[in-house]
Amino acid sequence: MIYIYNDFGGTHTTALAAAYHLKKLSTDHKLTKEEILATPYFNKLNSSDMGKIVFHGIDDDGNSVYTVGRGASKHLLPALNNLSLLLQEKYDGSEKIIFSNTSPTVPFAMTMGGLLSRWLKIDFIGVPLLVFGAKQCCQDIIRLVAYTKKAGRTSQKKVTVLYNKSFK
Repeated sequence: MIYIYNDFGGTHTTALAAAYHLKKLSTDHKLTKEEILATPYFNKLNSSDMGKIVFHGIDDDGNSVYTVGRGASKHLLPALNNLSLLLQEKYDGSEKIIFSNTSPTVPFAMTMGGLLSRWLKIDFIGVPLLVFGAKQCCQDIIRLVAYTKKAGRTSQKKVTVLYNKSFK
């Protein structure tokens, strides 16, 4: 199975979701600033990385975990969904693909922090807001990852798109 966490930038909640999914972050305590900033790809990607599918690792069940930033495009996810279906049909693929949207977990502080840090390069204000926002939403992300894994185990579809609107 392939899991692909996605949101606008692909570098904050998606990075945290991938790290929780792969058990690189513990679910039994509140995240520290150091843990957040040490999370692979957290606040590291730029606008030029939009649409790049980033590999994060293999989970305990042998499933690949990726992230992708959609940017402002409303068309990237439907295109990836259709491409995935086309490739599976053409090449008789049996690997399920789960797209999981982390956007509903993003708090306002993280939105502002991402804007200031990634877009305006004002890290001294943006990074503390990102850390504050990550601490705010970590429980939502943990629940989203659990929901995503459950959907992966139970879905009968070759490609499943989870919009996750109920996580905020």
